[in-house]
Amino acid sequence: MDFLSRLKRIGVRRIGPMVLLLGCGGLIVATWLDVTPITGSLRQIAGQAEYAEITDRTGAPLGVSYQNRWNSFDYLPLHSMPEFLLQAFVASEDRRFHSHRGVDWRALGGAFWQNLRSLSRVRGGSTISGQVVRIIHERPRNLWSKWVELWESLSLERHTGKQEILEFYCNEIPYAANRRGVSQAASYYFDRDLSTLTKKEMLALVVLARAPSAYDLYRHPERAESAIRALARKLREQELLTEKELSRIEQGRMELARPKLPVEAAHFVGHVRKLDSRSERGLPLRTTLDGNLQRRTQEILGQRLKRLARLRVHNAAALIADHRTAEILGWVVVGGEEAAGIPNPTHKIDAVTVPRQPGSALKPFLYALALEKGWTPATIVEDTPMAETIGSGLHEFKNYSRTHYGKVSLREALGNSLNIPALRTIGFTGVEEYLNLLHRLGFASLNRDAAIYNDGLALGNGEVSLYEMVQAFAALAHQGEFRPLRWNRDDQAPRDTQRVYSPEAASLIGNILSDPWARRLEFGYGSVLNLPVQTAVKTGTSTDYRDAWTLGFDSRYVVGVWMGNLDRSPMDGVTGAIGPALALRSIFAELQRDKQTQPLYLSPRLVRKGICQETEGEGGGTNCRTRTEYFIPGSENDAETLAIEPPIVLARPTPGLQMAYDPRVPAGYQIFPFRIEGLNVNCVAACAVSWYLNGQLLAVTPDGNYRWPVQRGKHELRVEVRQGEEMLFASRDVPFWVK
Repeated sequence: MDFLSRLKRIGVRRIGPMVLLLGCGGLIVATWLDVTPITGSLRQIAGQAEYAEITDRTGAPLGVSYQNRWNSFDYLPLHSMPEFLLQAFVASEDRRFHSHRGVDWRALGGAFWQNLRSLSRVRGGSTISGQVVRIIHERPRNLWSKWVELWESLSLERHTGKQEILEFYCNEIPYAANRRGVSQAASYYFDRDLSTLTKKEMLALVVLARAPSAYDLYRHPERAESAIRALARKLREQELLTEKELSRIEQGRMELARPKLPVEAAHFVGHVRKLDSRSERGLPLRTTLDGNLQRRTQEILGQRLKRLARLRVHNAAALIADHRTAEILGWVVVGGEEAAGIPNPTHKIDAVTVPRQPGSALKPFLYALALEKGWTPATIVEDTPMAETIGSGLHEFKNYSRTHYGKVSLREALGNSLNIPALRTIGFTGVEEYLNLLHRLGFASLNRDAAIYNDGLALGNGEVSLYEMVQAFAALAHQGEFRPLRWNRDDQAPRDTQRVYSPEAASLIGNILSDPWARRLEFGYGSVLNLPVQTAVKTGTSTDYRDAWTLGFDSRYVVGVWMGNLDRSPMDGVTGAIGPALALRSIFAELQRDKQTQPLYLSPRLVRKGICQETEGEGGGTNCRTRTEYFIPGSENDAETLAIEPPIVLARPTPGLQMAYDPRVPAGYQIFPFRIEGLNVNCVAACAVSWYLNGQLLAVTPDGNYRWPVQRGKHELRVEVRQGEEMLFASRDVPFWVK
């Protein structure tokens, strides 16, 4: 054998052990570098979570975020957990938990051999300590991770007791829907406290810990049921269950129940978290939301959706604010809920902030601009057929009723939401100037050029959000001053304000939108929009009935309600007056309950004059009917006016007034004064005022006052004022209640 051959033989014999030695050394070094010992308290690790509690204005919790790394608010000490639940976890996940030192070598070897024989992973050998390591140190699921976790498990048990490990495991084990720990899982699946669960329900939590998706109780109940029974039989073999308890588990049923927060405001909470960085730092946030109002509004919208379901209405939203303080009081989104575990793609859409077509609900801002530019509520606008060329075709504009009313005043045009007068109005104001004004009112969603919207902007062809609409209506309610809505109860720093309209123009819009006479042509005198307390109300309906809106404000609150379908499918003929208007009435009833109400603000600078309202007379002629109108100073001379005295009006009671009879006060002391205004200047001689209650003559007085002894029940008051044989005034029947 030559020298080279001998050298090769010696090299092969020595290189093999060297390679093996180097490989082992590399494995040791790599393991040492990757192993991260857990030496601190496990409770301290869980306590690192930053959780910001968001509450309503009274401190009631509004929402809980489950996006945290750790279970930060449902952490239970081990002694508060049911003993049976702990026994079941140990029996299911790590039978020799109390005897091994972090690694169950018997279980690990058995799992390795079983997986090798089947050439697939059919069994794991992880201990509870190993799973705790996996929860703390998130790694890709591969063989190397298992190897590193093995050494970390041994390290963990050298520094941490069994009880602390089991406690951490039961509090931090991941479940579905980002829930962590058995307490959150009990609430998510059963809406109950952990201590109230049956043994079968506890076994369900144990089974779910293995694979939350595979054994999901909502989506795969039959698969979960099979695993629960198998675990129950295993516990029976270990004498942790009696035969009777086993039978009860196998035959019993579980009642699933989704958890309900004290106040449901998930979308509002999401909005707050986006705007305030303190939620990321774990600081508490107290909002302006009124929890009781939120809950009641949710019920109102839910009931309204049930009634409208046959008309294919599936989503609704309401936004409520105090326009004096600009505080958000209610933020409600209903519809599109998940059912039977089937995800609904619209469930997570916030209908308060998503842009939709407002239709006619945008018109008040246009007419307010026209008033600022010199028009008056008495300005005559033509409501006659109108068409424009589109491509090679002709589009004819129509009102909702398809009726043309000829010459109408601005008051009637806005009150009846007529389309053609609105188009003529934007021709007067200019599209670009109107769009710029809408931007000043906070309509950031209208981000296209004026040439794209064109005259259709008068009819609401752009898309805006309910949030933007309520914020802008709040400016009208607050004497034309725009202020961003606020949600932070504790932040009372002054906000930037912007004067968009004069108090005179803004209050005129409120006066028109609260005037039943102004909307009589399209809505009738008995409209659902006529609220018991003076309230400015405007509806809107988008093309093909995809959106229905109603917005309104009284002397303190502004409310917006939207209904439609978030998948943008059309409703079956539902308009603002049919759909959301009734919900808005109910919301205002809640807002005004047990509160002292006031009329809408009307600027004292407005000039009050009589005008000639032309009406059709006999033989095709016209008659001139005088009517009181309000004018911005300087514009009153631009309208044809008649010098008339202030009109006679029935001031008390107001239509729909509700009073309470106090049984503690003697009947003779419970007096309500009926009052007529305007007699002093209209009665040049003695007048006789006849008071009719429920169709019966109650009294005749020489002045406009009568002290009525209060009586329970529903009543109707009618008043007639005569001067000699001449009838000066006759009111309609005014309904009111004494409860």
